[in-house]
Amino acid sequence: MTLALHVAIVALLSGVTLAQPVAAAEEPVDLALVMAVDVSESVDHDEYILQHEGIARAVESAKLVQQVVNGKRGAIEVAVMEWSDRDKQVITVDWMRISDQKSADAFAAAVRASRRSSEGLTAIGDALLAAHALLDRAPAAADRRIVDVSGDGMANIGPPVQTVRDELVAAGITINGLAILASEPWLESYYDQYVIGGTGAFLLRAEDFNSFANAMQNKMQGEVAGLTPPGAHRLAEAEPAVMARPAMVAGRVSQRQMQ
Repeated sequence: MTLALHVAIVALLSGVTLAQPVAAAEEPVDLALVMAVDVSESVDHDEYILQHEGIARAVESAKLVQQVVNGKRGAIEVAVMEWSDRDKQVITVDWMRISDQKSADAFAAAVRASRRSSEGLTAIGDALLAAHALLDRAPAAADRRIVDVSGDGMANIGPPVQTVRDELVAAGITINGLAILASEPWLESYYDQYVIGGTGAFLLRAEDFNSFANAMQNKMQGEVAGLTPPGAHRLAEAEPAVMARPAMVAGRVSQRQMQ
């Protein structure tokens, strides 16, 4: 009888459970990034494809990969989460580690292989809560944690966005925004005042979905480098168009609308 078998039999008879080998923890990364993508009903099929492809192109770009490689740890981890209504937050690409062109291309391929997960109302607060939970189960420790929110509308259901935003900021998470102004031209002000927050937070705008890809590339390159990209800013205050919509700013709708 071998020593290992003898130990196993003794353990079994004594009611002791042998410890299983523990997988080695992943090496830390420079950045853990959740890309939270709006797929609410205001985003039509063609607009969704433009978002989808824009994310893939941003990740696989040689410039982004070079920035990743030049980072302190030479790696980042990224996940994509689509969101719309209160109960519709779906991880379409789970955590993947990017450390070179091959892994970046694999991530881009996973994005392109995914399919639209839902349509519904615009629950930004619930999306932020889901992104927080996703960050908390990231496979590797990260020097920085960012939620990258892109969307074309203000919240019209769910918890107050600014309250949830503040919870994430208190947990050390930065929220950056990409406001798509195709249907709500005041959205930039709304994102500035109620969505983005945290250390180094910034906001970019895309006039329409056709300019989404370039804006996303600039945004991701800034996030990986830890810099504010050209054209990004925070507005000093909300415009009157935002302030005139208090229920939507808070991310709430009437009980009748929720039924």
